[in-house]
Amino acid sequence: MKNKKGKEVTGKNLNSTLSGYISPILVALLLITFVVQGYGVQSGSMENTVMTGDFVFANKFIYGSKSPLYLPFSDIRIPFFELPSLRHPRTGDVVVFDWPGNRDQVRPTEQQNYVKRCIGTPGDTVRVINRVLYVNHVMIPFPPNSKFETTSVYPKGYPDPEIFPKGSNFNQDNYGPIVVPRKGEVIKLDQANFAKWKTFIEREGHTCNLSGLDVLVDGKPTDRYTVEHDYYFMMGDNRENSLDSRFWGFVPDQNIIGEAMIVYWSWDPSIPVYDLFSKIASIQFGRIGILVK
Repeated sequence: MKNKKGKEVTGKNLNSTLSGYISPILVALLLITFVVQGYGVQSGSMENTVMTGDFVFANKFIYGSKSPLYLPFSDIRIPFFELPSLRHPRTGDVVVFDWPGNRDQVRPTEQQNYVKRCIGTPGDTVRVINRVLYVNHVMIPFPPNSKFETTSVYPKGYPDPEIFPKGSNFNQDNYGPIVVPRKGEVIKLDQANFAKWKTFIEREGHTCNLSGLDVLVDGKPTDRYTVEHDYYFMMGDNRENSLDSRFWGFVPDQNIIGEAMIVYWSWDPSIPVYDLFSKIASIQFGRIGILVK
């Protein structure tokens, strides 16, 4: 075999050439999978902390890097493994995670990465009173760049039918109290709270049905269920314009990807890439390099 200059290329030279390309690719893949990766922000739910069109680097190593949860370019979930974590998400962290799906969905219709602020950790009691957040009965200040778009408040006692959990009397401005589930916690089940826990149990990989007055888990009558994962409660900083845990529920530990660190790029996502000059003109240079906190 000869190269373009007519010189003979041996198997040894070919292997050396290939390894020169393959090694950097493998290193890059390992870094993306287990250390740091970029994610695009597709909605305004975290304004003005991160904006629509921002791209952020997420530190995946800090929470314990995971292998991919889905087959590439598909919504097919696959077995995964996890490296040890330096620490777990804490209240106030801005977290990148796999969206668990709408309130009544066992699996999301499509895989999406969300960026939200961690509000509650396993075992915490979360409550919102007239838009003011309390965790374990302690008031949590609004994040520095958070916002509300109007001054009107949904009063207590006016339930939102779309809110989580199903059948509650909560709304987005007066929510809870609700306890974030933790691994090993035993939940008492009965006919009255069946609708509240059905999807939660099914997301953990079990069947959950009602037969007369009996709750059936995996086809067997029971009055209790032991939680298999730690969970987190996420909210957007744009509190009035954020579909978050108040609407679709808790995020399991296995869905956590990493902590958002820094904005490395920002431009107008509504401009198509083929309109190259307009796309380049929309670059927000002032946002590049902003720390996410």
